[in-house]
Amino acid sequence: MGAGSFPGSSSGRPVRPVLDRDEVDRALARLDAEHEAIETSLLALQDHAGRRLLEGAGLTGVTERRWAATEQSITLLWAYFDAYKGALDSARDLRERRRWPSREDLVELTERLRGESVTVAGSASQAATLTGPARLTERFTLEQLVSRMNELYARSLDLVVAADAVWSALPARIDLLAAELHRTRGLAHSVGVRPGEHPAGDDLESITEELTSLRAQVVSDPLAFWVPAPGSSAPGGGRPDTERYDRAARALEDVRREIDAVLTVRQDAEQRLVRLRDVLVRADRTLTEARAARGEVLAKIAASEVPAVSGPPIALQERLVAAAEYRRHSQWHRLSPLLESLEREAEDELLRARESLTAVTAPLAVRAELRGRLDAYKAKVARHGMAEDPLLIERYDAARRMLWSAPCDLRVAEQAVLRYQRAAAEVLVPRQPGPVDQRGES
Repeated sequence: MGAGSFPGSSSGRPVRPVLDRDEVDRALARLDAEHEAIETSLLALQDHAGRRLLEGAGLTGVTERRWAATEQSITLLWAYFDAYKGALDSARDLRERRRWPSREDLVELTERLRGESVTVAGSASQAATLTGPARLTERFTLEQLVSRMNELYARSLDLVVAADAVWSALPARIDLLAAELHRTRGLAHSVGVRPGEHPAGDDLESITEELTSLRAQVVSDPLAFWVPAPGSSAPGGGRPDTERYDRAARALEDVRREIDAVLTVRQDAEQRLVRLRDVLVRADRTLTEARAARGEVLAKIAASEVPAVSGPPIALQERLVAAAEYRRHSQWHRLSPLLESLEREAEDELLRARESLTAVTAPLAVRAELRGRLDAYKAKVARHGMAEDPLLIERYDAARRMLWSAPCDLRVAEQAVLRYQRAAAEVLVPRQPGPVDQRGES
């Protein structure tokens, strides 16, 4: 049945003059074909799996309300079909009385085939209150009756197909997800992920409740989970609404990832704890070195601001002890997030310790650079045979005393080194040749 219409149906046509014998025979043949198509469609609707499920289900909500109206439509469909069949049989009997019908027979046949010759009385017309005000009787032409049946059939089939599509799609998927949820819950319990003890355990309980509620609602009210296709007039045009199912599936996937992380922790917890201890030991040693260097700087460098050095990472050490306890008691769900945070914070602590050592030893690095620069210039002067120059000797000794004495004033020492550099530069500048020499060379 295309687009919800019975095959072979045609639109209503205005009443024509009296039909001749051939026109009557053609009309009866067409109506017989329509009758057969309508009967086939109604029987298929009667046997549709979705309709049988709707009849036996404990419906609620929108599906309950719409199915109650649809049952009336289906009952009315059969009443219309019986009236249609009776009118068609009566017209066929009249035609079969004579091989060559009389004028009176043709007039009667024309009225029956083209006029409002079908009467639907009493309870049948009252069942169609959704199509208009209730009447004691309704009169139709055969084509009008086919059009009315097409309308009721399309509406009934649309509901049946929609409900069947939801029932075919969602409950099976929900059951598969519930089975996966059951396996995930067993795995979660094996690693200590339980409600009230781990957020993932609470999530599993929430997902379980959602799937139970979702399945019950899908079974009892499938049309609440149907999204009609925009602009579609075909019965069953649309799709099941899977938003709640998809949300539960995503939540379960998040829980699975969390449990995988816990399982990974169980497998390599000891190695990670060893690495953590090593990082914290290196951070502690670096801080110890920074504290010792700070004392040296304060003793050997004058007029310099030396930053304070923080104490050892006691809080991290205490949390590391707690992590070891979690591992010892197989509390993997607690160990997993603790290890992740400890690894980040331990690396940060080591970086801070190194930065502290660099900041503290900066004055010593400056003094070492000045000493190296002073000795480099002395060696350069010696290579040019100027080591015995009195001015250079005086300025070198002054700079050396400042750099090798404690406490060392770096600013004053730097000025002394610069004075020695300038004196060395003046001594090492080669003499410029005079004008005569230039001409002689040219």
